[in-house]
Amino acid sequence: MGSPKYDNEVLHDHRGLQDGQGKINEMTDNQFSIENKTYALSGATGALGGSIAEYLVRNGAKVILLGRSPEKLDKKIEELDAISDGNARAFVIDLLNEAELRKIGKKIGTEIGPIDGLVNLAGGNIPGATLRPDQTIHDISLGDTKKVVDINLFGTVLPTIVLSELMVEQGYGTIVNISSMAAKQTISRVLGYSMAKAGIDIFTKWMAHELASKHGDKIRVNAIAPGFFIGNQNRRLLTNDDGSFTDRGNKIIMNTPMGRFGDASELNGMVHYLLSDASSFVTGGIFDVDGGFSSFSGV
Repeated sequence: MGSPKYDNEVLHDHRGLQDGQGKINEMTDNQFSIENKTYALSGATGALGGSIAEYLVRNGAKVILLGRSPEKLDKKIEELDAISDGNARAFVIDLLNEAELRKIGKKIGTEIGPIDGLVNLAGGNIPGATLRPDQTIHDISLGDTKKVVDINLFGTVLPTIVLSELMVEQGYGTIVNISSMAAKQTISRVLGYSMAKAGIDIFTKWMAHELASKHGDKIRVNAIAPGFFIGNQNRRLLTNDDGSFTDRGNKIIMNTPMGRFGDASELNGMVHYLLSDASSFVTGGIFDVDGGFSSFSGV
């Protein structure tokens, strides 16, 4: 396996004229085109993030991956290069380290150039912050709960604040955060994750107002609220060793009108829409991709 192509090559080849306010060239016929645009993705080596990275590259975009694990980044770069050689680069970084983020932000600005968008994908849960069925809230690890809040909330807050400075300088850009059904109603056992995702919702709305009202209508912030997708971090909660659903998994299916879990690829269309010029008058929104879970009361 070759070493990842980290940070030395210019990625940006933005098509379409931009004026001083970053106005999009009105002559383009395809508002959904993301070809030759450059997007930074944090935490894009997991199941959902990896699918989004592959989708963007397949549709002609260039991606900058931000993550902590050189091994995972190396593997993902190799996979993306097999799709479209040279359209992906990576930076090894702790997303909770503000000083590191600011250094990377400067490198992106000087060595890569403008970025058209940021997708904040870092997140997840850990066992100590997840109550077992036989536990009460008094058994939870508060230290692990704080870690979960940090990575899911501040792992989005810090990259957004730092990289949005580049967007303000260039006059345009779009940010997509990842919320959750756990932000909308009580999902048992996952207190820290729920608090963090509720924070993502208000942070999305707050930043949408802040950036548009002070820096113009070409800088937008939205979020996607996925329903239930089986990934490495929740597989044991939702499925048994034989592949059947756990009690929790069955409850979710019973309360999802479509009667199934989502596939990672089913987030790609919403991400595409929010990154593209087709959503140019959309900011501060939280968009459910959940098979109808949030629309059903359970009765």
